This record gives sequence, C-alpha cells and structure tokens, in this order.
Amino acid sequence: MEIHVELAERGYDIVIGTGVVDRLGSVLAGRRRVAIVTQATIPAAVVDSSRAALDDAGITHETFLMGDGEDDKTLATVEDLCRRFTQSGLLRGDAVVALGGGVVGDTAGFASAVYHRGVDVVQIPTTLLAMVDSAIGGKTGVNLPEGKNLVGAFHQPIAVLADPAVLTTLSDREYRCGLGEIAKYALMGDDFVSLRTAELVARDADVLGEVIARSAAIKAKYVAADELERTGTRAVLNYGHTLAHALETATGHALLHGEAVAIGLVFAAQLAATLERIDHHVVEHHEFLVSALGLPTSAPSGLRADDLIPIMARDKKSGGRLTFMLAGARGIERVDDPDPAAVRKALAAIGVEG
Repeated sequence: MEIHVELAERGYDIVIGTGVVDRLGSVLAGRRRVAIVTQATIPAAVVDSSRAALDDAGITHETFLMGDGEDDKTLATVEDLCRRFTQSGLLRGDAVVALGGGVVGDTAGFASAVYHRGVDVVQIPTTLLAMVDSAIGGKTGVNLPEGKNLVGAFHQPIAVLADPAVLTTLSDREYRCGLGEIAKYALMGDDFVSLRTAELVARDADVLGEVIARSAAIKAKYVAADELERTGTRAVLNYGHTLAHALETATGHALLHGEAVAIGLVFAAQLAATLERIDHHVVEHHEFLVSALGLPTSAPSGLRADDLIPIMARDKKSGGRLTFMLAGARGIERVDDPDPAAVRKALAAIGVEG
C-alpha cells in the first residue's frame, strides 16, 4: 500500500508492505554514496536487505551504528554522526538512511537536516511506533536534560519504507509502545481500534497492516495540511503528548514513549472532563481503549505535580504557557493556561501526588 504525503514543495510516499525495503535502490537511484544509520539491536535481515538493495543499484554505502536508548538521542550523537559522515566522504548530494525505531529516525533525521545544511533522508522504520508516527512528517530532533525533543528541525524524508513483517521481532513492551500512538489516532475522533484490540494485541497480520495504513494516512493528512505547525492544525497530533513528554523526562526515560502517551491520553481526558469540555463517559472510553491495548492508565508511583508541571511548561509547543490539546464539542483543540486546580485534579486522577 502507498500513501502519498502531499506537500507544497515536494511530496513523498509512505510504502507499507512485505519486502518494501527492496525498493531502497530505486528510491536512491543515481546517488553516489549513502550512509545507513542504525543500531546493533536492529534485526540483521532488515539491515542486510537495505545493503543488498543499494548494492544492486550500484550505490556505495557505509553503515554507522548509534546507541540503543533514548539517552543516546543527544547533540553529542548528532555531532559524532556528522563527523563520521565527513570522514566517510558523504557530500551534499548524497543521502542518509535512518533504519530503526524512533530514536534512530529522530537522531539520524536531525543529523541529515544539519549536515551540509541538509542532505536527503529515507526513513525505514522498524518499530510499530515509528511506522505509524515518528518516521512520518519530517519532525526530527534530540533531547536535552531539561526536556524531550527540544532541539530539532523539520526535515521531510524523500520516502518512508515500512515492512510490518519486521514487527514480529519486537518485544511485547516495545510493540505495545506503538499501540499507544495508535490509541491516540483512534481517540482523535474516528475510532477504528476499539473493536480490534484483541487482534492488535495478538499481532494479527491482516488487522495490523490495515491499522498501520489507517494511522499513517491520518498522520499524512495533518502533515499535508500544516507541514511546519504554523496554523495549529498539525498540533492535534500532539494529543496526550504534553504530559507524556514530561513523564519521560521525569522518569529518566524509564517510561517508554508509547506508555507515556497512553497515560497522557487518559490525563487529557480527565482534564477535559474537569474543565467540563466532555462527559465522563468519554474519559471511561479513553481508559477502556488504553487498558484493552495492554497499556498503563496511571502514572508511575512517586511522581509529584510540582515536578511535572514545570516540565510541561517547557514543552516546545507551549509558547511559554501551560498548553494542552484537549477534546471538546468541536474535536481536539488547543487550550492554554487551564485552571491550575483543574490540572492538579486531573493529575491526581491518574495517580500523581499533589
């Protein structure tokens, strides 16, 4: 299946299906040199397929490994990659392949955005979360100790090649992280997930392929409408993410992104209900869907509101204020500086101490 992301200057395709990595050579046809950025934990078969596709196209390539964790998503890693690109002879007309999950996609994508002021990048996501979200849309970036994704750039890929067959190699926890982002798409309005939770948890191939395509299409629609987040339309995709990013930072990334998003979705519903934007049955539906996908509905113990609120205020979309995307009668909308008491009440509802 192919989903086109239509942009003002240059669109690109998200290609979903078994064996799509074999298309890498045709996507990069005519390139002199390619840098493949990946991790030691990425399945060897996917890496080998990428190399073989480039070999068949007669493209010189070199593989660069980066660290495996969120702690490796840093400016230091970007500098290290760029220096190794230089040493390998990578030039402005060449390309980078980001082969991995969100950490690789975000970091290698940012490195490609700043190296020689921008070289093309192809995203080959190997996690469910990356396939439905982070590999699509051109958001790249790295973390600072003060918060997640605070340094980055918009740098659209020239293609996204996603093979769902790779997902059989994921651990249960890593797989569920992708379900957190899928829950977000379902709770944004058109719930295409609630009747399929059992099949998704069981990794049913047919259902999984359909849901990946549906999620990717939703992401593509919002990216096309607001590529650089200038109108606020694309900000809807941040539903549940203000608290999620704060939870990741506060726990030192012990909480994975999809887990944090799941908790953030329940919190956003609790806050919207406290502000009388939605009825409580909507909160119950959020809790049901998140729980049915095997994801947490409450924050880890020991977190305090006084610690999380300042982190949320530093979120890159806050504009210096406490900002949330919340459900309401007109759908998901941006809400700035809600009643502090309501924020604390919603945090308490998900187990955060006062």
